[in-house]
Amino acid sequence: MTDLKLNSNTTKPSRRRYLSALGLFGLSSWMIPSWVIAKKPEAMEVIAKIVGSNSIRDGRVKLIIPPLVESGNLVVLKLSVESPMTANDYVKAVHVIAEGNPLPNIFTAYFTPRSGRADLTTRVRLADSQRVWAIAQMSDGSFWQGYADTLVTLSACTELV
Repeated sequence: MTDLKLNSNTTKPSRRRYLSALGLFGLSSWMIPSWVIAKKPEAMEVIAKIVGSNSIRDGRVKLIIPPLVESGNLVVLKLSVESPMTANDYVKAVHVIAEGNPLPNIFTAYFTPRSGRADLTTRVRLADSQRVWAIAQMSDGSFWQGYADTLVTLSACTELV
């Protein structure tokens, strides 16, 4: 077995230790601002219009988007909501909101008990790297949410000035 030689100057922090410490404390997000995902006011307004004064709970909604997308023109989005889909307990609607798009409310899908399952797969356009939200409205009036983050290398939506 080989012996490891320790640096005689162990009290002086090395560059590697310094960068590791930054990562541990979450400060590395300042160095890479594209990874910092925050709600934008436009998206918050859309969500507020959908849910009103009701609270939104986490869970039951599974949203799958590739974490890295080369082009935002056609991004595959898979969505499912846990629900028995009976006459008394079913998903009424699912609202999909993309924070970074010029128009955040991408689409709304409506379901009935006759839908059988609250699952869908579609393609959407994404303007930029962002968090995409799915908010499910249940028949009992409750709201459930799920989200997925994605990194888009080529924007699909552009705003004309």
